[in-house]
Amino acid sequence: MNAKRIWLPLLLFFVGFNSIVWACTTAVISAKNSADGRSMLWKLRDSDKLKNAMHFFDDGKYNYLGLINADDTLGIHVWAGSNNVGFAIMNSASYNVNVGDTTQLKDQEGIFMKLALQTCASLQDLENLLDTYPKPRGLAAHFGAIDANGGAAFYEVNNQTWTKFDVNDAETAHNGYIIRTNYSETGTKNEGYGFIRREAAEKIFADALKQNRLDYRSVIQDFSRSSYHPVFGINYRGKFENGTNESSFIASDDLNTRYSSASSIVIQGVKTGEAPDLSTIWIVIGYPNTSMAIPLWVRGGKNIPHILQNNSEIGNSPLNEAAMKWKNSCYPLTRSDGYHYLKYDELINPKNSGFIQRIEPIEREIFDQTDKMVKKWHEEAPSSSEIEKFYDWLNKKVSDFYAIAK
Repeated sequence: MNAKRIWLPLLLFFVGFNSIVWACTTAVISAKNSADGRSMLWKLRDSDKLKNAMHFFDDGKYNYLGLINADDTLGIHVWAGSNNVGFAIMNSASYNVNVGDTTQLKDQEGIFMKLALQTCASLQDLENLLDTYPKPRGLAAHFGAIDANGGAAFYEVNNQTWTKFDVNDAETAHNGYIIRTNYSETGTKNEGYGFIRREAAEKIFADALKQNRLDYRSVIQDFSRSSYHPVFGINYRGKFENGTNESSFIASDDLNTRYSSASSIVIQGVKTGEAPDLSTIWIVIGYPNTSMAIPLWVRGGKNIPHILQNNSEIGNSPLNEAAMKWKNSCYPLTRSDGYHYLKYDELINPKNSGFIQRIEPIEREIFDQTDKMVKKWHEEAPSSSEIEKFYDWLNKKVSDFYAIAK
């Protein structure tokens, strides 16, 4: 498939479709340093597009699952995903590259990632795509990618150049992972955003590595919902669990998860010899503090759980819609700049009745059941119908918890 033949029509028609780029916290983790020996991608997505959905695509050389904005009904922009040959990609915006560049074309990251999922089987394919992609690219981002061969890397990309940071290279990634927020190492120094968030992420990753907890469960429950603030040296969860908090509210802008956090996604790669279309995509659709992680596999096909798919009647995925209603209780100050302040006792409190405290036991049950199924499937490859049966169980489990109408 000719990459330019796909890309150019999309570009001409959809330039400006997504003109606002927001902050994200991201990481690429090598297989050698993850707890289960599988590489991982993590993206905590921030956006003004708070209504998100998952979609199965068969419009390219490879089939793939992707995270999309719910109102992007044509699936033009994909914000993270994995394809049936084990290639996965995600991004975070970079605000200290293309400085002084007057190029009008910008915000093409979602289009680029869709094309990569359609056409790439490996990191080498991605690098070839970067080399041949028309310039100026309209890109200012870090792209994290993994493949079925154990490849894992970040790519800092601007309108004209790109630089690879190999996560398997001990000199580049001393601890076997690389974290990026919203400034590039190759960009203008001391400009950009996310310096405090990156400091927080570096600490929680380092602590998890020491305790051999660098696994998908920790990334979902501990990292995506972290309330550690490095400037103050405070973990708010601990204070609210034991009731030593001074107020019900905290300023949440510099936490990993903030008002603008739209979803969180973790993609686990495969080990050598495992079916690449069984890479596990853990999606927390919607505000991560009030939504729940659900696993997906490209082999499962298009019949993914309906609670993750866009519902045209509500203009959102049902799970995201339910999570947003709970989120409203967490940000009750609706006038002026009230969205900066999170009513954290709605999430964590000494009564153990906070939203996070209610969500996590159900998630752990899903984790346990998923681990059993994945172990079985790697030993004996499942049919798409077997995966769909598991999806039915997930649909019911999560729908019942949130009282989502069937």
